[in-house]
Amino acid sequence: MTSPGDPAADPTPNRRPNWADLGPRIGSAAVLIPVVAITLYFGGYLFALVVGVVFAGVYREWETMVTRAPLTRVGIALIGLVALSGPLFPWLGLAGSAGVIGIACVVALVARGEGVLWRIGGLVLTGAVIVALLALRGTTLTGVWAGVYLATVVWMTDSAAFFTGRQIGGEKLAPDISPSKTWSGALGGLSLGTTAGLIVWIIATDSPWWIGLIVSAIISILGQLGDLSESAAKRHFRIKDSGDIIPGHGGLMDRLDSLTFGVLFVLLLGTLHAGFGAVAEGLLFW
Repeated sequence: MTSPGDPAADPTPNRRPNWADLGPRIGSAAVLIPVVAITLYFGGYLFALVVGVVFAGVYREWETMVTRAPLTRVGIALIGLVALSGPLFPWLGLAGSAGVIGIACVVALVARGEGVLWRIGGLVLTGAVIVALLALRGTTLTGVWAGVYLATVVWMTDSAAFFTGRQIGGEKLAPDISPSKTWSGALGGLSLGTTAGLIVWIIATDSPWWIGLIVSAIISILGQLGDLSESAAKRHFRIKDSGDIIPGHGGLMDRLDSLTFGVLFVLLLGTLHAGFGAVAEGLLFW
């Protein structure tokens, strides 16, 4: 009981961070990291098939989100075309993957329905990410190092942002888009993601360290922007998670959103520096 002169009790006591989802996150990582590492190493049709199937799963979540309805025959056909765009790349190159995504866009346009422009936008973006990943991997060992470098920056940024933001908290980064994200998490993610990327850069190449520092920082920032962009889309369509396929993370789109802008930047940088046929070399060797 308080007397009239006593200060009012704080109605919002300190809350300890909730780490209940940490176990599922670690378990998911223990499964996903070896799968990614093995397929990245072998490359070729195996990597292309896995990338196609995974991002077909991403588009499936996008399809159900933007149409606000269960999957239809048209939606299933679009998912199949996205999956096909992956293994077509080693066989027919950019023309094959772009062609099948173009067909998918025509199908979506003819089918009309709710969210047709969102559908087409999702198809184009998903197709571009598939092409970017496969072009980055290429057919040489440099592609393996480039993939390790990109994954390290993106995943370390994600992990550091998660732990730092939850432990330290503080001012919200974008409360109208994603209320759980904080400036402390963003800065923690940028710091660790950039540092981890720079370490891989120094190991993988003898290019100037300061270029690695700049590129790593850009990829880290773009990863967080990709995460925020997906959060904005989910808020627009009033859903919390894009799916529940990955314990502790949600859907595939929730896990891979941070990769989207980063891999497109890497594709652009590598292509401008060394050409589309040598994206990994253009990224790492200066």
